[in-house]
Amino acid sequence: MAGPEASGGRSGGGADRRRGADADATRGVYMISIAAELAGMHPQTLRIYETRGLITPKRSAKNTRLYSRDDVERLQRIQELTSELGLNLAGVERVTALERELERTRRRLERLEAQSARRERELEDEVERLRRVSRGEVVRYEQPGRALVRVRDARSSRRDPRLGR
Repeated sequence: MAGPEASGGRSGGGADRRRGADADATRGVYMISIAAELAGMHPQTLRIYETRGLITPKRSAKNTRLYSRDDVERLQRIQELTSELGLNLAGVERVTALERELERTRRRLERLEAQSARRERELEDEVERLRRVSRGEVVRYEQPGRALVRVRDARSSRRDPRLGR
């Protein structure tokens, strides 16, 4: 039995299809009537949103609007904000701008956290390297007059009865 049934309902090349699906998310494939139906709104509403800059569909060679899966999801988000939350289009514009800014900030935070973790590992490695190289020769700094003195040095600075002092 060779086919989808033999592999648990999956056909070969699944990883390739997933990569293609990710690329297809931004590719304009739906004409305005289909995109409007998928988003649950009138095609004229999509044109209004395009005029307001809320959505930017791709264009075909003949200048037909083509909406991607991402565009349809954005339209559904706009529908949610206006219908369920009662926002007007100015509010939708502000919310979407804030969502984009939040996403940029999240990506920046992830980059900074990764950079910080790398630097921390580098510092830990350098401290370990210095420990190995110094073999305990590194001592804590003390202010003059309060510095720790090795016992051997303290004894030699006192009078040594054997030396007749």
